[in-house]
Amino acid sequence: MGERVERVDEHDRVLGVVDRAEAIRRGWPHRVATVVVRDPRGRVLVHRRPADASRFPGGYNWLFGGAVGVGETYPEAAARELAEELDVTAAPRFVLKFLCAGEISPYWLGLHEVVVTTPVRPDPREVAWHAWLTDSELTALLAHPAFVSDAREAHARYRTHLRRTAPLH
Repeated sequence: MGERVERVDEHDRVLGVVDRAEAIRRGWPHRVATVVVRDPRGRVLVHRRPADASRFPGGYNWLFGGAVGVGETYPEAAARELAEELDVTAAPRFVLKFLCAGEISPYWLGLHEVVVTTPVRPDPREVAWHAWLTDSELTALLAHPAFVSDAREAHARYRTHLRRTAPLH
């Protein structure tokens, strides 16, 4: 048996526990936690996945993350993924979630953000290249054909959320 996840419905309510590969194969929604990683200057950590990655090989992404485990919350999964992928211990702040149609299969995407002040040490099994980009540099990279389409959708929703929640001056 592979990675176990909670199969959820269109309202993010748990229906049962399944193998993630089966959820993907059958198009069953499950949960994914992601993290926007920023440095104290506000730059975003962007990466490219290894060419041999099982999902989105060679794809650029501005999010780090993965499947939410059985019984795990979105923030717990985001913190775990941050530690696994970047060797960073932190408590990411939950920002938003949405039902993503997904290029591979549908899933609820929980988006978090964190500012890191310690060095990142990307796991080479997850990250082939990485760089700190300004928001405008990230926006330009989003047009690259190798940018993960699900991450483009998440970026649009994140920007909309920021505009809606920005304090009025």
